Amino acid sequence: MRSLLVIHNQATASEDESDSAAKTLLPEFVLRSCGYAVTIASHEEQAGELIMGADAAVLHLPVSDIHDWGRQLIRKKIVPLLWWCSDSTATLSVEACEDHVMVDGVLTPSMSEQELHWALHFGAKLCFERRQWHLERKQLLSKIEERKWIDMAKGILCEIKKISESEAYDLLRKQAMNERKRIVDVATSIVNVYQLIQDQKRGGSKR
Repeated sequence: MRSLLVIHNQATASEDESDSAAKTLLPEFVLRSCGYAVTIASHEEQAGELIMGADAAVLHLPVSDIHDWGRQLIRKKIVPLLWWCSDSTATLSVEACEDHVMVDGVLTPSMSEQELHWALHFGAKLCFERRQWHLERKQLLSKIEERKWIDMAKGILCEIKKISESEAYDLLRKQAMNERKRIVDVATSIVNVYQLIQDQKRGGSKR
């Protein structure tokens, strides 16, 4: 991990620009002095372009701004998100200290080169684990949704054909094989057609 994108907002973008000593505590200065390639962004469009070439994003922001910025960045590219905890960002974050903030690590101006390296290393590992968790969660929710459609279709077949659930499932499976479709796609079609017929019946009975 060598390329980092530092994100500033209005509260930190012009932080102590006239103070040369304070400049040495800014994330871009500290990280460059440790050998990292650093780009800087202070608005969404700029960050969206630069994140594509970055290995991680360092958020020099109040904690209250991390959620929105993180969500915008992840839409472009999944990278580790690390909070730069300086005197100013810590002070600006006092009221948000109880907020649930999704970051992969915390960096500070006082860290040594080795400490920064390991913080970034473990941040990248945590980001990968978080990405895997989100992927597994998405797959699980998809399976639950598919199960719902299949169970609904089985119920409809049981009602119409007066058969057992296992027989209804076998019927779905055979139809899926014959049509070269997934069982959930066949089940969804059956449910949609059944609901359409029921709606038409209800509409006809009102006339």
